[in-house]
Amino acid sequence: MDLLFEILSTMLIQLQKPTLAFLIGGMLLAAMGSKFEVPDPVYKFIVILLLLKVGLGAGISVREADLVALAVPALAAALAGITIVLLGARTLARLRDVSHMDGMATAGLFGAVSASTLAAGIAVLDDGGIAYEGFIGALYPFMDIAALVTAIVLARMSADRKLARPVQGDGTAALTVGGTGGFGAPALDGKMIKGILVDTFRSPAISALVLGLAIGMFARPESVYSSFYEPLFRGLLSILMLVMGMEAWSRLSELRKVAHAYVLYGLTAPIIHGLIGFGLGLVAHQLTGFSAGGVVLLAVMAASSSDISGPPTMRAALPEANPSAYVGTSTGLGTPVAILSTPLFMALADVFIGL
Repeated sequence: MDLLFEILSTMLIQLQKPTLAFLIGGMLLAAMGSKFEVPDPVYKFIVILLLLKVGLGAGISVREADLVALAVPALAAALAGITIVLLGARTLARLRDVSHMDGMATAGLFGAVSASTLAAGIAVLDDGGIAYEGFIGALYPFMDIAALVTAIVLARMSADRKLARPVQGDGTAALTVGGTGGFGAPALDGKMIKGILVDTFRSPAISALVLGLAIGMFARPESVYSSFYEPLFRGLLSILMLVMGMEAWSRLSELRKVAHAYVLYGLTAPIIHGLIGFGLGLVAHQLTGFSAGGVVLLAVMAASSSDISGPPTMRAALPEANPSAYVGTSTGLGTPVAILSTPLFMALADVFIGL
């Protein structure tokens, strides 16, 4: 009972911190029909600045990091992304009232990472004075790309199987699929996977993050980082949280067009996915001394769902999927639930590791 009270107390305290308070405030503004808005170019500019800040900080830290200390969390991040997609393929994508393609697109977004959610998690830990590895931002692409590629490849393989047709020959039924081997087992299209990787790296989110990483690793941006990016971080993030809160509320209306299963998935999946990330983070902690703050942020990344790089990637790779299903579930429910679950992961880290 004392443990439960401790976790609830930690969560309540963290919900009062600026980052989460602005998110809730944005949802309240939208619920009341407020006309408040941030122009789209300003919103995009804020996102790019935040990602450059995260990338620069990660690159500066990677320059001095132990490769083993970085490699194990990076592997954990990739495993988290793949595991989340496989779990979605076994649950949401198999439900009777859910299109398999829509389910896989949704699972892909939930396996990928929300840059804004990661930035929010970093801010919450900073506000609490909780230490974490500076290279944490470098884990973003590992989870993001692993999840998107896995989801798209599985969705395409399933679509190819449905197009398979029996070939009449010597009386033995065989299955052939265009561009694949026999027995109905589609060969992976290397060109398709290469296209996914290229499109993902060209997306604004990944491009800004990788650019920041590269500059942080191979240049000396400490002066501009400390004088410009670091002081602006929390102020810009508060505006972003307001926008995301309002957008999350408006996206809820899109969920009326799709099955109720998406509502249940959007409410529960972030917690389950976050616990997967938390568990893998604990393994990294045991193997390399990965910090409690790092474990929390890995859980936050796993709980998040892509809001920038994922949707355009899915639209290009899986045009058959319904954006109302995967974007509405991700932005309308997944993102706010993931951000608001940050205190839960902090409380768990305090219990199992000690913050």
